[in-house]
Amino acid sequence: MGSKGTALSGGSRGAAPPWPYFLSTPMLTADFAHLLSRVGGSDAGQVAVIVLGTFVLEDAATLLAAMQVATGGVALFVALGALYVGIVAGDVGLYGLGRLSLENAWARRLVPARRQELGREWATQRMLPLVLVTRFVPGLRLPTYTTLGYLRAPLGRFAASAIVATLLWTTGLFFLSLKLGLVMMHYLGIWRWAGLAVFCVLLVVVGRLATRLYNNATHKRTSP
Repeated sequence: MGSKGTALSGGSRGAAPPWPYFLSTPMLTADFAHLLSRVGGSDAGQVAVIVLGTFVLEDAATLLAAMQVATGGVALFVALGALYVGIVAGDVGLYGLGRLSLENAWARRLVPARRQELGREWATQRMLPLVLVTRFVPGLRLPTYTTLGYLRAPLGRFAASAIVATLLWTTGLFFLSLKLGLVMMHYLGIWRWAGLAVFCVLLVVVGRLATRLYNNATHKRTSP
């Protein structure tokens, strides 16, 4: 990846977030479940809550939506459809933020035009695998997608790659979570939400550790 690998992954620096971030995950879980229960049987309301949830913490939103399907609170097609829309919209929004930064003269000068061109060519040739890796390693979306926007990588190719990656990752995580939700309902009963909160925290912690390992490996490859 050369120096561009550092640019694409350097935003997170591999640093672990403060403990309050992890401690807030159970609270987000409870809030999300409460909001879904408040909208009741309104498909439009459920879609809005799930889409907004993906903007906050998309993997946790996927887990929670699957749990609601397991309990019968949300229809499967409503949950999956809302997840797809919210996650892809969030990806395109991050790309748009990077593209928008080019309106600022100072931001345009951060990377010389020739390096921008080389980065755009590199990313365009590897768009699908790049987006797939970013989707499967939590913590890389913000630095990678905004960088792609900043480099003016082809929007159509990026959006198509984001859709493919979302269909693969989100569908797999959703049905795994659905199975997990059914197991938790059977063995944990009313404590299933506590079990899900623990699983959400573990997912975030593992994702952050994976990001740190990825950034360390990238730094070693690009260091002289």
